Amino acid sequence: MASDTDALPPREGMDFDVVVVGAGPAGLATAIRLRQLAAEHERDVSVVVLEKGSEVGAHILSGAVIDPIGINKLIPDWKEKGAPLETQVTDDRFYYLGPAGEVRLPNIAMPPMMSNHGNYIASLGNVCRWLGEQAAELGVEVYPGFAAAEVLYDESGAVAGVATGDMGLGKDGEPTDRFTRGMELRGKYTIIAEGARGSLAKQLIAKFDLAKGKQPQKFGIGLKELWEVQPAKHKPGLVQHTQGWPLDDRTGGGSFLYHYGQNLVSVGFVVHLNYTNPYLSPFEEFQRFKTHPTVRDLFEGGKRIGYGARAISEGGWQSIPELVFPGGVLVGCSAGFVNVPRIKGSHNAILSGIDAAEAAFEALKAERAHDRLDDYAEAVMTGPIAADLKRVRNVKPILSRFGTRLGTALSGAEMWLNTVIPGVGLGYTLGHSKADHATLKPASQCKRIEYARPDGALTFDKLTDLSFSATNHEEDQPAHLKVRDMELQKRSEHDVYAGPSNRYCPANVYEWVEDGAEPRFVINAQNCVHCKTCDVKDPNQNITWTVPEGGGGPNYSGM
Repeated sequence: MASDTDALPPREGMDFDVVVVGAGPAGLATAIRLRQLAAEHERDVSVVVLEKGSEVGAHILSGAVIDPIGINKLIPDWKEKGAPLETQVTDDRFYYLGPAGEVRLPNIAMPPMMSNHGNYIASLGNVCRWLGEQAAELGVEVYPGFAAAEVLYDESGAVAGVATGDMGLGKDGEPTDRFTRGMELRGKYTIIAEGARGSLAKQLIAKFDLAKGKQPQKFGIGLKELWEVQPAKHKPGLVQHTQGWPLDDRTGGGSFLYHYGQNLVSVGFVVHLNYTNPYLSPFEEFQRFKTHPTVRDLFEGGKRIGYGARAISEGGWQSIPELVFPGGVLVGCSAGFVNVPRIKGSHNAILSGIDAAEAAFEALKAERAHDRLDDYAEAVMTGPIAADLKRVRNVKPILSRFGTRLGTALSGAEMWLNTVIPGVGLGYTLGHSKADHATLKPASQCKRIEYARPDGALTFDKLTDLSFSATNHEEDQPAHLKVRDMELQKRSEHDVYAGPSNRYCPANVYEWVEDGAEPRFVINAQNCVHCKTCDVKDPNQNITWTVPEGGGGPNYSGM
């Protein structure tokens, strides 16, 4: 299973029972539950968790309003153990915005499943840091700063672990004087918990044809700022969501505002990535949203203290790939377990990690290895995750077909029916029409969108906001953003679609520089916050996101 690169020294390796890729809620739940089962049955089960961020939580970004159903099952005494879930939701509001006003939807009209009472407002990054501590106390080996870059296979073609990326390669791909070979982490089972659009998950879905017969996965981009507001304006426990302005009726998305902690407010904006106008900039729409009279006053006198962005899997029930492959499984957002209308996925991520751990533990007890954990798929597809996602399976397709206003009314009716007849509703499952990369119209068919200049107090430019993500990469390394065909990028992405990469990227990674006879495509890979929007939205699927050196990327604090 060593590298086929003859010029480099062989990798060293370590063997484990289970290798987990990703220290998010799904990966850490898997590791914790495995060690809990090992203790209960007095067996030794070795578990390692690899995390590409510099520390656990460094790459975790979410709103977040957390449904505690997952953590209740994983660690029932989490309150006594000091989990950072302290602010319960006390006020739940939903607005439809126009350019200068709003209409509040009465709570009594909202389907019961949309209620946030009983949930907690928190930093998911801090929750993951705490879960990492719980995992370490149970004997899990947690390795932050190690990016899983390659899948390892055994002689039969089953997954047998992963290899971390080499460190110390120069921009030309050649070893520098700080070169260190990657490690092989070999396991009887490998759990892929990379989050939305993970690079290894993408490879495995293609290799094992896991998406066969499924609807295309859909995505959104979520952008978030963390603010410290004036105490008089802080309302701990307030959860507020909006739809409508600044997006038009055919462009899906909306905002969130969550009050928690010591005068903290999470403000964010989600744009569904099936939008059609290449001139649209999700980041600029987010900045415009903050100027609306309904929310503007909240931020006056406050200060922004954090920024980040990430892709969100939105395909739902009909887009879940086959979850099991020889030697491993997909969990959490790698499998697409986000409940889109509730804007929640961490509860299902934890539940999927528990299911994966229990299936893997039973296999290890039977002295199996590198085979299919079909019990995991059965548990997910017939358990609480399935019940959660089936109820809302038609919401995303309805919004895509009918637009925000009519689509919200129709999908609301569908969710009410699912309250009466759980998991059935209207008795059918709608499909998604296109993959997100195929929805852009040529620029010649679209109207250019003019965005106002940022004021530097309420609204900001991308690079200023980016500085609040603490993003850092070793500059002397190969670019982790791979463009397959530069000529195609010019001929299509630039000439046909007017260079949307400069707008859909929330971190100024991509630029078309017009300084000669031909425009140049410049990739500022050091800016990348690992949102993976480029991998999703490039109209030709010509850009591939891969992992950079371990530890590179954002270093989110309290996000």
